[in-house]
This record gives sequence, C-alpha cells and structure tokens, in this order.
Amino acid sequence: MKAVFLLFDSLNRHMLGCYGGTRVPTPNFDRLAARAVRYDNHHVGSLPCMPARRDMLTGRMSFLHRSWGPLEPFDDAFPEILAKQAGTYSHLVTDHFHYWEDGGATYHTRYDSHEFIRGQEGDAWKAMVQPHWERLREKYHPSQFSDKRRTYKAQNIINREFIKEEKEFPSVLCMEAGLDFLRRNGGADNWLLQIETFDPHEPFHAPARFRERFPTDYRGPVLDWPRYGRVDELPEECEELRANYYAVVAMCDELLGRLLDEFDAQGLWKDTVLIVTTDHGFLLGEHDFWAKNRMNVYQEVAHIPLLVHDPRDPAKPGESCAVLTQTMDLAPTFLEMFGIAPTPLMEGIPLRAAREGAQRRDAIIYGYFGGAVNVTDGRYTYHRYPPDLRKQEIYQYTVMPTHIFMPFTPEELADARLAGPLPFTKGAKVMQVPVLERSPFHDKYGPGGLLEDETRLYDLAADPGQATPLHDPAAEARMVGLMARLMAANHAPPEAFARLGLAQP
Repeated sequence: MKAVFLLFDSLNRHMLGCYGGTRVPTPNFDRLAARAVRYDNHHVGSLPCMPARRDMLTGRMSFLHRSWGPLEPFDDAFPEILAKQAGTYSHLVTDHFHYWEDGGATYHTRYDSHEFIRGQEGDAWKAMVQPHWERLREKYHPSQFSDKRRTYKAQNIINREFIKEEKEFPSVLCMEAGLDFLRRNGGADNWLLQIETFDPHEPFHAPARFRERFPTDYRGPVLDWPRYGRVDELPEECEELRANYYAVVAMCDELLGRLLDEFDAQGLWKDTVLIVTTDHGFLLGEHDFWAKNRMNVYQEVAHIPLLVHDPRDPAKPGESCAVLTQTMDLAPTFLEMFGIAPTPLMEGIPLRAAREGAQRRDAIIYGYFGGAVNVTDGRYTYHRYPPDLRKQEIYQYTVMPTHIFMPFTPEELADARLAGPLPFTKGAKVMQVPVLERSPFHDKYGPGGLLEDETRLYDLAADPGQATPLHDPAAEARMVGLMARLMAANHAPPEAFARLGLAQP
C-alpha cells in the first residue's frame, strides 16, 4: 500500500466546483472528484490549525481539554504507529510554519523524515535588521502593515521582499518537493507522503497570473490580509480581499493538478491512495465576519471538503458519501489502509467503514477550547455557550505547557496542580492549569477573543445559510442530549459540563 495525503489550510468547501462552487474555476478538484469519493458531510473537530492537526494525527478530539499546543507524550500519532507496526515509511513536506513554533514542535518529528519550505505568513525566515519601513508602509494597506518586531505582519512584509517570481512562492516549492518524493520513490512500496501547504490561508498572496483572473475596482496598496472580526471595510476593499482569496484557491487548484499529472504519469491510481482535505474553512464576509476564531463556528468554517481515491475500492464516477465524518477519522483511516486497527484511544472511524456502513455516527461535536461546544446531526446545528466567557471556570490539561508561539507564563503556572491520570493519558498525571483572563493566550487565541456568545439552534434544511436561529425546545433538548453524550465519550472534564449548564452523563 502507498498513500498521498494532500492537506490545504483554510480551503472553503463551497468554493470548489465539485461541491457546487461557481466563483472560482477549480478544474483539478473537479477532475479528482470524478474518480474519488466526495464526502458531503465532512466536518471539523478541534479548531483551529494545530488543534485540528492533533485530531488528524491522533484520531481523537482535544478541544475540551486543551487549546493550541504540541502533541502530548501519551498521544497516539498515526505515522509512528505505521512505522512501528507495519514498517511504513512516512514523509512530511510542508510550508506550514506553525510546526516549527512552540505550540507545534512535536508534530513533524513523528514522521520518518520531513522537509520544511520557508516563507509563509509570519515564518521567522528572512532577516532584515533595518528594513525600509517608510517605503513598505506605502506599499501595504494600513490594516496589514506593522513594523513591530516579532509580529506575523511585520515578518510577512520582510518575507515577501524575497518572494517575487512564481517559482519562489512557498506553496509552489512545497508541491515541487512532494513531486520530487514521488519521482524518487513512486516505484517503491509501503510509504505515506503528506504534502501540506499553508495556502489558501491568509495572507492571500498569489502570483500575478492567478490574481489577474479576478479583477476589482480597488486601486489602493496591497490588501490581502483580512482582520479577524466584523466587516467594516469599504465595499471595494471587501471585493479586493475576496478576489485575493479566489486567486490563491485558483493557484491551489493548479498545484493539485500537478499532483494528478504525476499520478497519471506513474500510473499511481492503481495502487496509491490519495486523500485531499483541509483543516477548516474561512469566512469572507458571510455573517458579517472575516476569518475564524472570533465568531460562532458557522458552516462555512465547520463544513469542509474531503475527496478520497482508494484503489482497493475505486469510486464510481461522481460517487458521494453522505455519512457524518470529521477530521479525527483520518488517523484510523490511514492505519486501516496499512492493515492496522485503531488504538483504544482513537475516537475516529475509518472512512472505509463509514462509507460501507460498518460504523456510523448519529452526531458530531466540534469547537474551540473555551468557546461554544457545537453539535450537528447533519440536519441541525446547535452552538451552546457558557453564560459568561470571561468568568467561566476552565482548565488546560497538559504536560507540554506552551501556547502557539510561547510557553505558558509563570503566572499561569503558579496555580497549576497535578491531576489524573485521565482516561486517555495512559497512566500519566497531567498539569491542570487554570485559564486566566490575564493570559496572553486569552484574548487572541482563547475565549476572550470571541465576539459572539449567544447559544443558537439552526435547521440547515430550512436555513442552510444559518441566518435565523430556530426556537424549538424539543429539537434543542435532543441536541443537548447528543452533545452531552459525545462530550462524555471524549472524557470531558467535569467543568466542561458545568460551564455549559449541562448534566454530566
């Protein structure tokens, strides 16, 4: 068995032609969908970037216990299991720089080898001690200009001084590195290649030939990085931001096409699995919001694409699968492909078992640590918030106390205590760290940054755009029951129920 896992970041399902999108031509996503199973009810789990990847690697959700952080010593990571139990070689090619920050530092080392392409967003890549800030200030829109060191926006401005030609774009280099692996190793057996590009994550920086396809009336400085929050830009600025996203999606489609060409050239379709998906979507003004992390987890963020080609059971032309699946199903799926059973700690279901009806679920939960817990059964979505996001009692459970790009502060750790063992920590006790409003994590990547906190129920059949919350006590009670059961199955701590006013099963 051989497998290629292509992972994009912030790829909107509804933009793809195979899912009904019309704004951006995506001939290569459509080309893959013609010979793959299109999963129509695939959803996120833990959010955003690295929490989603922890779900993918370990086959279980973490957002009820932990925010953004490294893999823990007790986590089961599928690349390591493949190596130990099947001798399967795994290789990661990525330009996703979060793997090299404090909060992602134990992920890439789970693979046998890894290759890092530099330069995306705030990657601490190129050094300019004295940038020409005044020239650069004129080049970029005020909303995305910064000259403050150790900020993503300032570093991105410097990085982009070294990315001029299309061949220098990180995602282009990332795909080329993945194709190089296939050219050298495609004839071998028993390997897994993960090609992971940060695009179309913001900033929406694409080569000119892609951007030219989406003209706007905007005539100002570079504007391709939306703020996380409410839409308050001028109409032409909104169109410019969207057009830049469309351009990056078009580039991602072409990169996928290069991979499909390599499958054609080597005849890999007959013996190599190909899975293409993303970690979450991205709001482009829907619900009057940009981005993610600040608002309710609307369908544009939660409902994501998944295309699977499995030569063991080839898809019928245009075949789709309507069963509920989510990101944590990827780990047991890769294990099953190589003849390995999921570990006892994995909550995910192998996609083949879900597709064939051997294992199905009636609902899923998803969310951000400290925010709402969200549940869907495919018909309804229910988003339940605590009464006060800033006063809730909530703890992080970890032995790897780091945030996205910094360790926990001494103040955060001052009141930490030893807890457990928890049911999923393999006998290890963990730190129980109270979430402080004063934490640097709280307002930017935690519950303090949320701008919506209203518990809501939506009927997706009658209201697919989630425009009008539904008042239906019977439906809400049923969704509450599903939520509580799934939280208990994930071994949610007692305060996770208390903060939401739920009885613990």
